[in-house]
Formats: sequence, C-alpha cells, structure tokens
Amino acid sequence: MSDWMPDPETVPEATPPPAAPSYDTAPLGVVRTPTGHAGVDARLERLADADHLPADGHTEVYEDVHRGLRDELTALDARPAPAPTPAHDNRS
Repeated sequence: MSDWMPDPETVPEATPPPAAPSYDTAPLGVVRTPTGHAGVDARLERLADADHLPADGHTEVYEDVHRGLRDELTALDARPAPAPTPAHDNRS
C-alpha cells in the first residue's frame, strides 16, 4: 500500500448533484364543463385540487375523484326505476 497522496491542485473538484426539479404549480387550465348532476359536478371540481400539487400528489386526488364517480354511478343503479305510466284505454 502506498502513502502517495495526489497533489490537491490536480484533483478535480466534485461536481455538485443537479438541483431538484422545480414543479410549476400553475393551474393546468383544463375546463370542467358542468354535467348538471350535482354529485358528479362536485367530484369533477375536486380535480382542481391537483392544480396546486406537484405531480406526485396528483394520484391521491385522481383516486379520490375516481372513487367518488364510481360511487355516484353505483347510487344511480341503486335507485328504483320510475313506475311505468299506466296505459290509457281510449275506447269510445
């Protein structure tokens, strides 16, 4: 084993690691058109929360919206169908 030490002037300086990426948290500007169904519209408005999060925070919002929309669809299936209107007997 050698005790040789390099001359400090010939050793290259360590390159600092790249800076962490900066996330632009400006709203994406995606237009959410109301559907007319209050429950669905509320779920879609929740998507705006992702506008203010870095990309790794979007998953939680998207999963929450997906779960809520699925619940809205399930609720539609659970409602009883409207009663059929009685046929009119128009005999004279």
